[in-house]
Amino acid sequence: MNWDQIQGEWKQLKGKVQEKWGELTDDEVDKIDGDREQLEGHIQQKYGKTKQEAKEEVDSWLNS
Repeated sequence: MNWDQIQGEWKQLKGKVQEKWGELTDDEVDKIDGDREQLEGHIQQKYGKTKQEAKEEVDSWLNS
């Protein structure tokens, strides 16, 4: 799945995002609204990850 598909299907994927990154609130996931940079930024903030670590986590999630 590529990021364009993620953006188009964000409402359906919100549950999977929260399943993977459970510390993200409903409001945060709504604000992310399919924006990869926003998702990575929230992962960095909530989980204390580096920018690269957050990017790698999102890449791994996309390819799973």
